[in-house]
Amino acid sequence: MAHKLFIGGLPFSTSSDRLRELFAQAGGVESATVVMEQDTGRSRGFGFVEMTTAEEADAAVKKFNGQEMDGRTLKVELAKSAGAGGGRGPRY
Repeated sequence: MAHKLFIGGLPFSTSSDRLRELFAQAGGVESATVVMEQDTGRSRGFGFVEMTTAEEADAAVKKFNGQEMDGRTLKVELAKSAGAGGGRGPRY
C-alpha cells in the first residue's frame, strides 16, 4: 500500500517528473503528480507523492519539509484521507 504525501509550496515551474526525481532521493516513489489548473494548465503550486512504504514516506517528510526549492519553501506532510478534514458534509 502506498503512503501519500501532500507537497505544498512547489515552484510553479515544477513538473510531475521533476517531483518524482526529487522524492526518489528518499525512497521508492509509486506516483508523483503536480496539481494543475484546469482552465490554464498552470501549476497550482502543490502536488502529491505516493511513497512505497511508511518508512520512506517518513524519511521524505524529514528530508524535504521546510527545504527550499527554487526560492520557495516546501511543506511536506502525510496527506489526509478524502473523508477527513474540512470538506463539505451534509447539513442538518
